[in-house]
Amino acid sequence: MPTPPEETVWDLPPLILHPFNEHTPPSVILDSSKAALMLSGLVPSDGSDPDELSRRVLAGRYGEIRMLFFLGKDVLRWLEQCMDWVTRIPELREQEWRIQSFAALLTSDPPAEVKDKLLRWGVTDYLAIFRRAVGMNALFVNPPVFGDLAEEFLRNYHKYADALYRCFMELEEYPKLDARRFHFALYASGEYSRILESQWEDQT
Repeated sequence: MPTPPEETVWDLPPLILHPFNEHTPPSVILDSSKAALMLSGLVPSDGSDPDELSRRVLAGRYGEIRMLFFLGKDVLRWLEQCMDWVTRIPELREQEWRIQSFAALLTSDPPAEVKDKLLRWGVTDYLAIFRRAVGMNALFVNPPVFGDLAEEFLRNYHKYADALYRCFMELEEYPKLDARRFHFALYASGEYSRILESQWEDQT
């Protein structure tokens, strides 16, 4: 007996994430966190003056903004691929899908396999990270230059990114996807390349 259309489970295109920290060593982010704790008095100072600690905090914030920007590029590419995919499925293309439909799936209820992989990668606050990545790309076409960003924005970029994400989601009325019926896989770019190479070798 064929599966009723309302019970069909659909596989969306995979979300492929590329390396995005080549310009921001992890040590910069870690040093920023330590400097912020020193400024707040939560850990002993290392002898740096407040201006130097503040500089280190802002350098780390800028690194985080860059990483979110490049992550958002991958997410936006995936959202566009999903929109293209859904137009090719006769059973689905008549519905008024919006890019926000797929963004909501990613930032609210991704598949369990995706959650598990992100946790294995050490990414615990993944929903907020994806939302902020989308928000950054709603504002910037290219990664912003440090000197063009106000100190207030650098210190509190996460609040601005959260607000930008909400604005993005409110631009369109959109049908919501049932997370039980729409699945997708998550890969690092190198991992996905190895899978493709293995498939090509199997075909030769």
